[in-house]
Amino acid sequence: MSERRGGMRRSRPRLTRSADFDRVYRHGRSAAVRSFVLYAFPSESVDRQDGDEERDDVRLGVSVGRRVGGAVERNRVKRVLREAFWLLSDELPADHDFVIVARDGAAERADRDGLDGVQEDLRSLLAQLELSATMGKGK
Repeated sequence: MSERRGGMRRSRPRLTRSADFDRVYRHGRSAAVRSFVLYAFPSESVDRQDGDEERDDVRLGVSVGRRVGGAVERNRVKRVLREAFWLLSDELPADHDFVIVARDGAAERADRDGLDGVQEDLRSLLAQLELSATMGKGK
């Protein structure tokens, strides 16, 4: 079932452990726009404790605090952030862990400009970090 709506979706690799987030925050590089901060750090295979060798090499963690809004609003922002990030998967460098932090105003950005606006911000952040795998290939 690979339907876009209502079907089962392939699980995307996520950062779930606090130690993984801390490592990316402390040792990674960051770039910011008004509504989001993107942290990036090369992933280490020793952090992969589940023993799955066929695991994707890019993992994402999302942090959306209470300043962004209520639970419904925060969950919507997280969904939009994840979708925008994975739509850029062709532009992501291999073997990196990423954390996106939503700032106050992220919900307004998502409401006003939707997925395209968030994707544009993320693409800009990747360019600031000079991490885009497609630098100079248009868009």
